Amino acid sequence: MTASATGTLAAIIDATDQAVTRNTANAHVVFAATAVPQGTVGSVTTARQHTLVVDEPPTLGGDDTAINPVEAYLGALLSCQVVTYRFYADKLGITIDELKLSAEGDLDVRGFFGLDETVRPGFTAVRVTVDITGPDTEERYRELTETVDKHCPVLDLTQNPTPVTTTLRVN
Repeated sequence: MTASATGTLAAIIDATDQAVTRNTANAHVVFAATAVPQGTVGSVTTARQHTLVVDEPPTLGGDDTAINPVEAYLGALLSCQVVTYRFYADKLGITIDELKLSAEGDLDVRGFFGLDETVRPGFTAVRVTVDITGPDTEERYRELTETVDKHCPVLDLTQNPTPVTTTLRVN
């Protein structure tokens, strides 16, 4: 069973609510990561004590030793959705027997390679498919999906502009 209304995850939401109610500064979290090159065009990203290896297929100059950056984005989106499904299923008392998400994105490489400046370098569309089973009604699973889409941080990063600043330090 993937998730059920055990209350454990809902309790985390409630505890966070209480902590934030006491002091709104408790709502602010900073996540950080670092990356260094590996191989021809690959990289190793470290966040806390965890690493993510990324590479490109040979058609994009890589050695195909790992997923590429846009596949890592799709994975980040899907894993964030899985987490959000599990939290909100617990909070809403919805049982999930099985949950499987998949995603695909359309990318025109002319933007990345600078072959056409009118083509954006990122995805032009992303499609997510959610396969879910359990004893609840389809209406309840639709409610869950709407709630997940409303609260998933990585989906929010995709749907809304996020200011990014770059600081260059030359030593």
